[in-house]
Amino acid sequence: MTEESRYESLGLMVGLELHQQLNTEQKLFCHCPTLIRESEPHGSFVRRLRPTRSEMGEVDPAALFEFQKKKKFCYEYYNDTTCLVEADEEPPHDLCDEAIDICLTMANFLGSNPVDEVHPMRKIVIDGSNTTGFQRTAIVSLGGEVIVGEKRIGIQAIAVEEDAARKIADDDKNNMRVYRLDRLGIPLIEIATAPDIRTPEEAQEVAFAIGMLLRATGRVKRGQGTIRQDVNVSIKEGAIMEIKGLQQLDMLAATVEFEALRQEELLKIRDELVARGISSGDVKEEIVDVTRIFDGSESKVIKNATKTGGSVYGVCLPGFAGLVGREIQPERRLGSELSDYAKFWGGVGGIFHTDELPKYGITEDDVDSLRKILKAKQQDAVVIVAASGQDCQSALEAVVKRAREAVIGVPAETRMPLPNGTSKYARPRPGAQRMYPETDVRPVKITAQRLKRIKKGMPETLEKKEERFIKDHGLSSDLASQIVRSLYLDLYEFIIAEVKISPTLVAVTLENTLVSLHREGVEIGRITEKHFEGLFRAVADNKVAPQAIPSVLTHLANNPASSIENALKATGLGIADQDEVKGIIKKIVSERIDFIREQGDRAVGGLMGVVMNELRGKADGKTVKDLLTTEVNKVLSE
Repeated sequence: MTEESRYESLGLMVGLELHQQLNTEQKLFCHCPTLIRESEPHGSFVRRLRPTRSEMGEVDPAALFEFQKKKKFCYEYYNDTTCLVEADEEPPHDLCDEAIDICLTMANFLGSNPVDEVHPMRKIVIDGSNTTGFQRTAIVSLGGEVIVGEKRIGIQAIAVEEDAARKIADDDKNNMRVYRLDRLGIPLIEIATAPDIRTPEEAQEVAFAIGMLLRATGRVKRGQGTIRQDVNVSIKEGAIMEIKGLQQLDMLAATVEFEALRQEELLKIRDELVARGISSGDVKEEIVDVTRIFDGSESKVIKNATKTGGSVYGVCLPGFAGLVGREIQPERRLGSELSDYAKFWGGVGGIFHTDELPKYGITEDDVDSLRKILKAKQQDAVVIVAASGQDCQSALEAVVKRAREAVIGVPAETRMPLPNGTSKYARPRPGAQRMYPETDVRPVKITAQRLKRIKKGMPETLEKKEERFIKDHGLSSDLASQIVRSLYLDLYEFIIAEVKISPTLVAVTLENTLVSLHREGVEIGRITEKHFEGLFRAVADNKVAPQAIPSVLTHLANNPASSIENALKATGLGIADQDEVKGIIKKIVSERIDFIREQGDRAVGGLMGVVMNELRGKADGKTVKDLLTTEVNKVLSE
């Protein structure tokens, strides 16, 4: 069975929501710069957040879930680059026009239809990531499509919204989370596709295609944390699963693949439970204190819990024997799902279950005693938790709830991506009641004049740019393809526009030389754009040879405060004058006269490496070859 036919039989449907930070002069609702800082903040304040009822009088389940954690939130701020809007002490200003223009540019690229008026909405979020308890978002256009290969993938909407505060730390001792306000309010564009994607690889291709269009605007931020992808995955008889916050594009296909596998395996578990005659009503919330069984237990987890006044509670899951330990994703089992619920709803460290026992200091006799107390039969599984009595109770109530859902099938959830492409439970899916109108921000009319201006100023697509780099800059097709998809695209275009230098040398340096240096352990992230500009100007002015570029960049990475002039002095890699080069060549030739007479004209090639090594990049190859050929010919003519 081919991959396409396998996913077709599963009924796989995937939709993407891509969030990209916009490189605007100001934030979405104030005039603060869109600047992420690493310096110490100037101050902080602490708040609690609570859910509010929607216009229909309902409370969003995801907001209620966060509220039940009873967390406090500490917000760190800067006096000069954050303001009272981020602190929710001042009303938001008008929507940032520049951010709307970028969204309208993307609407043009995707054939999406702009709305007549942009109306901000409030979306309840009380995980502390926004001081207001909600995130502001506004639809800018509807519809459209992106073409991947020969397939058209529908676009549902393009929106602009404010980014969240930046999480700095969790203080578990005080049940507090620390955020920084520098990121809060940076404009994000959100592009939501229709669920038209049918394979994991196609999902990655669509995300890449939209990402390339975003890059083509020239007005999006780059680097870690500036783009996040939410992926909605479902299969036939499964449920829509939202996996939020995926940052690595190259993990998108694996994430979709493993989620489809997870739902497929959960449906098999459901079928097995039904075959065993189990219904959701059979899974009862009969939670029992079983601490006495573990007097003198060698289990570290249980000893630590009981030593601090905790208990061990257990519950029987009828018909679940052999299923709790069944793998549903690589390195994850149904037991992992039960444990996720126990951790989030009960605040415990995890669970034990009889599919994995005896183990971890829990003996066969302990297991027999557990089964006896909980009246568990051979086909039943037992789950236990060690923590405070109330936490044990909450954790096992969550386990029972999740086990009941396993009998029904696949519960709809919001999930969190893990590094290997799998995912874990994050919180319940939010409902429609989390959205309501924003009354503090004026709507923005999208005029025909504005749309005409946007259309007239549309940027060059990356495909057109690649063609231009091949035709006008003389780049190879491979190098042109690399540079248009590079983090250094903007720098490349700036250097070529400002410095009279070989485009191929610049592209090779940015795409190949830097990769080689990174592999050698050089911290290339410490090399600034100013360093690159200065280095290429020095090459253009014949102050340093192209061969010396790797060594100069290595010095700059190790000494980021250094100027190009100081780097050349410190490394001795400045261009040598012609007399010095001639002297070195004459010395090497005089020491190898027999080799030259034996090799004839071929001696030039054999000696080039020796001379270049001696010069250490202080002269360009063409000059060296010309001077070396002259000296070799002198020897051969004698």
